[in-house]
Amino acid sequence: MSEPGFFLRKATAGDLPAIVAIEHESFVDPWNEETFLQALECWAETFFVAVVDREVAGFIVGGIEDTGEAVYGHICNFAVAERFRHRGIGRALVRSAEQQFAIALAEGVQLEVRYSNTAAQRFYRRRGYEPVFTVAGYYSNGEDAIVMMKWFF
Repeated sequence: MSEPGFFLRKATAGDLPAIVAIEHESFVDPWNEETFLQALECWAETFFVAVVDREVAGFIVGGIEDTGEAVYGHICNFAVAERFRHRGIGRALVRSAEQQFAIALAEGVQLEVRYSNTAAQRFYRRRGYEPVFTVAGYYSNGEDAIVMMKWFF
């Protein structure tokens, strides 16, 4: 899948240093390289990067969760480097993960977002995600998370 000025592909181990740098730029409680490596080993089919001029500009880590009653996609981590934001990269990354979830016959997708991150909440709402409940103290600093869902059916 490609958009003007960038293209998307599956992440590789060679992308991890750039992914970790974007992660540290984007989050106050970032994942480390080992966590990303584990995610790559578990969810290679739903771990994408966006590339601009041979540089990783953003990433999305998704997982497939089977509850025994239903299958859901889960956006576990997602960020675009600040200098590459507002170019459609984030929309394309989310769309790619959602497509992989649909291929896996997921009924929908969920994610967690910080209560204070209203910009991310707006981004997800524009893509059809709805807040479904709050998890008190979800983040390491005690901040609550809003769980948002998008249903495919």
